[in-house]
Amino acid sequence: MDQAAASWILSEGLSGLQAQALGLAEAAGLTPELRVLAPPPPWKWFAAKLWPKPLAAVADAVRAPVPPLLIGCGGMAAAVGAALRAGNRSVVQVQHPRMNPGRFDLIIVNRHDGLTGPNVVVTRTALHRVTPERLAVEADRWRAHFAHLPRPLVAILVGGSNGRFRLDAAVGAQLAGDLAAMMRRDGTGVMVTPSRRTDPAVTRVLTETLAPLGGFVWDGSGENPYFGMLALADAIVVTMDSVSMVSEAVATEAPVLLAGLPGRSRRIEAFHRALLCEGRMRLFAGRLETWNAGPLNDTPLAGEELRRRLGV
Repeated sequence: MDQAAASWILSEGLSGLQAQALGLAEAAGLTPELRVLAPPPPWKWFAAKLWPKPLAAVADAVRAPVPPLLIGCGGMAAAVGAALRAGNRSVVQVQHPRMNPGRFDLIIVNRHDGLTGPNVVVTRTALHRVTPERLAVEADRWRAHFAHLPRPLVAILVGGSNGRFRLDAAVGAQLAGDLAAMMRRDGTGVMVTPSRRTDPAVTRVLTETLAPLGGFVWDGSGENPYFGMLALADAIVVTMDSVSMVSEAVATEAPVLLAGLPGRSRRIEAFHRALLCEGRMRLFAGRLETWNAGPLNDTPLAGEELRRRLGV
């Protein structure tokens, strides 16, 4: 396949899904077009693998001409990508497709997904867009913005409640208290970035607790400083609800501390346990901890495998 060949990314439009697929595409040297899958009722209320005609459910997003390479991320993209696979068209699936793996040319999964096979590439973390080049650029762009904060400087990546973990106002207050204790005991600066899933009440309690101590909490206005925070951090604290945020954090050179939340997830806990056992991450206990840490990033490997196996 010619390197300049057109390609699509198929996803539900969720930023986390798009970031994983874009990270893979960029690592493979591709510049894909984003196609957002937005099925109307009644299909949006059913799992995509149950749709009798997946292409009809998202017809506007997959109108011809369909390019020779499709990269999907998430369950809906898996159903649509499998339906589009034909002839000289290759389909790559990011995340476990929850259907016959033989319906895809290549599948990229995390090791905690428990999927293996001849067309499966297993990575230690989720795919993402964190690269040394991007971090260097973002560090230069944001260095002056955060220059007033004391060192060591800790980036705080805050997620939100989901079906497995809870991060409400009460839990946010506990996290804010632990961060404030770290600032006082260890003399750290902090820069906090909430995510789209963060409850406004959590952002509010973090701001009310940390801003009087000199902490920075992004209020959602203006440009997102997320990559700049990753690039400039001497250490990173990340909430445990998001595999993607943890994966992005450990792709930097900073030590990573995992902030616990109420809840359970067998798969996500297996992901955490592996990184903790390997020493790339430690549990956050309200104190700054530092140790020699190196980037853990399998996205370039996944991109190389895509190129090698599909001839991109």
